[in-house]
Amino acid sequence: MAEIVTVEDPADPRLHDYTDLTDVELRRRREPAEGLFIAEGEKVIRRALQAGYRMRSMLLTAKWTDVMRDVIDATPAPVHVVAPGLAERVTGYHVHRGALASFERRPLPDPADVLGRPGLRRVALFEDTVDHANMGAAFRNAAALGVDAVLLTPRCADPLYRRAVKVSMGAVFSVPWTRLDAWPGDAGVLRENGFVLAALCLSDRSVTLDELADRRPEKLALMLGTEGDGLSPAALQAADVHVRIPMDAGVDSLNVAAASAVAFYATRPR
Repeated sequence: MAEIVTVEDPADPRLHDYTDLTDVELRRRREPAEGLFIAEGEKVIRRALQAGYRMRSMLLTAKWTDVMRDVIDATPAPVHVVAPGLAERVTGYHVHRGALASFERRPLPDPADVLGRPGLRRVALFEDTVDHANMGAAFRNAAALGVDAVLLTPRCADPLYRRAVKVSMGAVFSVPWTRLDAWPGDAGVLRENGFVLAALCLSDRSVTLDELADRRPEKLALMLGTEGDGLSPAALQAADVHVRIPMDAGVDSLNVAAASAVAFYATRPR
C-alpha cells in the first residue's frame, strides 16, 4: 500500500516531478532527462499502469483519494494529497481532474526490433510533427484504427509529454513506438522488412488514397509530415509512392491528425 502524505508547501521537494507543468520548453528538457512522464486523469493513470509503467508518485486532491483507492492500495509509490489551490501553484494550472501521476520512462526499442515483430502489417511514420495535441490525436487514431506501430523522426514532439498523453487518452501506452535515428536514411530499415513507403502529400505523381488501398500492399508504412509544410523533399524522394486524399470545396489538405485518421481507416486490412 502506498504511503499517503498531506503536503502543504508548494516548494516541498517531494512535489518536484509536478512543478511548472505548463512550461513546455522546461518540461521537454526535464522529463526525458530525468526519465519521467506525467499522466493526468484517472483513466490515463490506470492505462499507464495497465501498460506496465512503473509509478513514481501520485498527486491527488482529497476528493480523489476514494476514486483512486484501489490504485493507492496496489502501489508502493507515495501519494501526495494537496489542496486544489496548492496543486495549481505547483503545476501552473487548475488541475480540474484532481489526479496526476509521475511514471518512469522506458528505453526506446531499436527501430529494427519494432519493424521485425511478427504480424506487423501497417505502421505510421511521422516526420517532424511538432504539435503535442496532433501527436496525441495521431496515437489515438493509430490505436483505434489498428495501426501496428508508430515511428517518429528525431524532431517529432514527445508522445509522453502530458498534453500528448492526455489527448491520446493513454493510447500512447498501447501502440508500440520508437524514434528513428537518422531520417530519411532509415527508410532502408523499412524496406528491408518488406514495407512499401507511402507518402501522404500533394504531388503531381500522387495516386488517390483509394487507389493505394485497392493495391492492398502486404506491409505498408504511411508517412505524414510536419504541420504546414508536410513531408520534406528528402522524405518524398525516399517514398515508394505518393498518395493524396481527394478534397472538395477548394480545400487542399487536412490537419495532420485528421489526415492520419482518414489514411488509417482507408488502408485497414479487409
